[in-house]
Amino acid sequence: MKDEEDDNIIPNEDENNSEENQLDDNLDGDDSEEIISVNAKNFEGQHFYENQEEEGEDVITKVTGMYKDWFLDYASYVILERAVPAIEDGFKPVQRRIMHSLKELDDGRYNKVANVVGHTMQYHPHGDASIGDAMVQIGQKDLLIDCQGNWGNILTGDGAAASRYIEARLSKFALEVLYSPKITDWGVSYDGRRAEPNNLPVKFPLLLAQGAEGIAVGLSTKVLPHNFNELIDASIKILKGKAFTLYPDFMTQGIADVSNYNDGLRGGRVRVRAKIAQLDKNTLVITQIPFSTNTTTLIDSILKANDKGKIKIKKIEDNTAADVEILIHLFPGVSPDKTIDALFAFTACETSVAPLGCVIEDNKPLFIGVSEMLKISTHRTVDLLRQELEIQLEELKNKWHFSTLEKIFIREEMYIDFKLYSDRESLYKYLYDRFEPFKKSFVREINDDDLQRLTQIPMIRITRFDSDKADDFIAKLEDEMKEVEHNLENLTDFAIAYFTRLKEKYGKGRERQTELRVFDNVEATKVVLRNTKLYVNREEGFVGTSLKKDEYLTDCSDIDDVIVFLRDGKMLVTKVDAKTFVGKDIIHVAIFDKSDKRTIYNMMYRDGKSGPSYIKRFNVSGVTRDKPYDLTNETAGSQVVYFSHNPNGEAEVITILLRQVGTIKKLKFDIDFAKLAIKGRASKGNLVTKYPIKKIELKEKGISTLLPRKVWFDDTVKRLNVDARGELLGEFKPSDKILVISQSGKLKVIIPELSTHFDEDMIVLEKFNPKKPISAIYYDGEKERYYLKRFLVETDKEESFITDHPNSQLEIVSTDYRPVAQLIFAKVKGVQKEDLHIDVEDFIAVKGFKALGNQLTTDKLKQVNLLDPLPYEEPVEEVPEKPELEEDDSVETELDDDGQIGLVLD
Repeated sequence: MKDEEDDNIIPNEDENNSEENQLDDNLDGDDSEEIISVNAKNFEGQHFYENQEEEGEDVITKVTGMYKDWFLDYASYVILERAVPAIEDGFKPVQRRIMHSLKELDDGRYNKVANVVGHTMQYHPHGDASIGDAMVQIGQKDLLIDCQGNWGNILTGDGAAASRYIEARLSKFALEVLYSPKITDWGVSYDGRRAEPNNLPVKFPLLLAQGAEGIAVGLSTKVLPHNFNELIDASIKILKGKAFTLYPDFMTQGIADVSNYNDGLRGGRVRVRAKIAQLDKNTLVITQIPFSTNTTTLIDSILKANDKGKIKIKKIEDNTAADVEILIHLFPGVSPDKTIDALFAFTACETSVAPLGCVIEDNKPLFIGVSEMLKISTHRTVDLLRQELEIQLEELKNKWHFSTLEKIFIREEMYIDFKLYSDRESLYKYLYDRFEPFKKSFVREINDDDLQRLTQIPMIRITRFDSDKADDFIAKLEDEMKEVEHNLENLTDFAIAYFTRLKEKYGKGRERQTELRVFDNVEATKVVLRNTKLYVNREEGFVGTSLKKDEYLTDCSDIDDVIVFLRDGKMLVTKVDAKTFVGKDIIHVAIFDKSDKRTIYNMMYRDGKSGPSYIKRFNVSGVTRDKPYDLTNETAGSQVVYFSHNPNGEAEVITILLRQVGTIKKLKFDIDFAKLAIKGRASKGNLVTKYPIKKIELKEKGISTLLPRKVWFDDTVKRLNVDARGELLGEFKPSDKILVISQSGKLKVIIPELSTHFDEDMIVLEKFNPKKPISAIYYDGEKERYYLKRFLVETDKEESFITDHPNSQLEIVSTDYRPVAQLIFAKVKGVQKEDLHIDVEDFIAVKGFKALGNQLTTDKLKQVNLLDPLPYEEPVEEVPEKPELEEDDSVETELDDDGQIGLVLD
């Protein structure tokens, strides 16, 4: 059997002139040396001492200039060739060379990473370690490389196995998005032996999807990773001319506050927190970790904070595998809410990331925001799609052109007369003449290459030529050309469809990992563990943690402030230290909280040595540390004769006994502090008496004179506050509490502390009324029926009010007095039962907390809804009149020390 080439009409005389051989000739000939020298010249630094006119001439060069040039050359090389990614494709050079090598090795099967690293060294003039590390980083991002074997764990920080034990191949996404050889900008490798891409034709915002970090000489970059689907959505918005916003998304999940992201530019900052939940009263669980940390570094930071006394934990268990699970066991009596805040304040459970958008464009560093990066990437993708369409159209036209030529050539039997022509020139002239009548039907001019291909058509193809099939093939090519031309005319719509197809094909499973939330600021002084003891020597005037032989005051931390009041009317706020002199005759010392607006000080002082006595009530908030303040009228010899410290604005009644002077008739009278207005600390106060006081006695302890505290819940940060942010829960007296109900069917009653953390599945949060019944409809997994129960809360402990079966679930819960429920039945055998409305108050009486409840129905339910409640007039709670206040009466913390001090004067 003869080869196909033997059937050619005339032999191919120009086999050595094929494109492949032309390329080899160019690479082996003088032209390649010229090309290489030009490219090398672009990257080599030009030193002032090079290229001297005469080699033998001695030239004096300054060392200063040499170091200057060398440094600039080195800095430029590191910036351009090592550390900073290119804006065009989002790759650093080593990453680009790895992806190029993977493509060259790609045959659909896995390759040993060691083999890929060795292949990449043909393009990358550095060690195999840097290539291997870069490849592992790409693989761990789970986008471009299909990994097999132990590639490490970004959650635990475990490294990958040796490169000889792990394998890799290109992912389907990488094959579709990264490569297009016909539009790739090619260059020459560092040694001039091979061609490598200057930039890959990436048709996706890869830099923003993967992120990048690098430190060069005098320059660094830190582009945070973003969500795959959100990037595609934003690119589509750019093409549609709509506004968009981009925020980072991390594979380690966690919670991020991006309010200061600043579009990824210098000066921006992203706060990232671990996701911490309370497992029980003595156990916390961390299920997600912040970006740039791992479980090892996180646990080390927690142990370090514990060793320093910032937090108090019993032990830590790390159960992390595919998902993060770190159990933190607390000692009995340690507050879980306070510990969570302390973890954010003193450990790596909260980190701050500073983005810095820096990329390489036209061989120069460019500082740019993520929005502008995405616009550049999107427009470049559109341009690459245009180039691909133009090449595709040109190829279709060439196919149509030759198919038409071939059809005419065979149909007109032009090959019959070939034997009349002995040379190529005469044969080609004959063919040109024969095709002249059909010239107008062609899309371009006929050339010698077309005629060469015609003369090489095997005779077997000519004999088997089917004109109808040829016409169908040409018609198909014409349809394809119309489609490509339509796409070129509507390039924006084509690009939108391209991005949409990418999202549909690869977006599943790439939903946002990191929850975005605005964080509240955790004040370290409020959550730090009080790990030392504070002592005072009142007579000598010393306060500190080392005065262990003197009077013990309270536990404190090394970052606390203390407030000190002296008998001469001076006040001072200072930092906790081992031993600090604050002034003699101390009458009161306490831990100071500058945000505390509810602590009220009641004071009476004598103005001067024998002057009148004044009484005042005041709050202390904004002060300068270590600056003494005079609370009297600043008269020499003034003295405090009565002082009390009241954490919740209590106002006592005192009895004044005067000395017998002259004809004084009333030597004894009472004063009620509740009748005094609360003013600033600098106020003079109200006059009590002009006569000398013999004795002051406490007649009656007071109650709070402040209004109930208004408390709001901010759903954005999931925290309580007194700053009017979010939903108002109500006005709370010291004895009032909050009701919390979760979707899991658990209920608890808590004190409204601002440090409280709430579960993600919380569905009810309101001021607790112990006389208000709670109504709930739930599905009993064991009996497979729906029940309605109505009960009063009997305990402050967290308990479940539905059955414990795993399939039991809460449908609706209401704290209204007269709720109404709607039952929507499922269609059974084509029969749809009408909806049923239930007056809960009539359906069931209030029963015990543990009661099962009444069965709702035996029919199958589709849905249970809560309707508007029936009217009910709730009893109005009496609120005391508002006292006179000159300062804010909001509260953030309360102190326990009652601070009562009575003085007897001789």
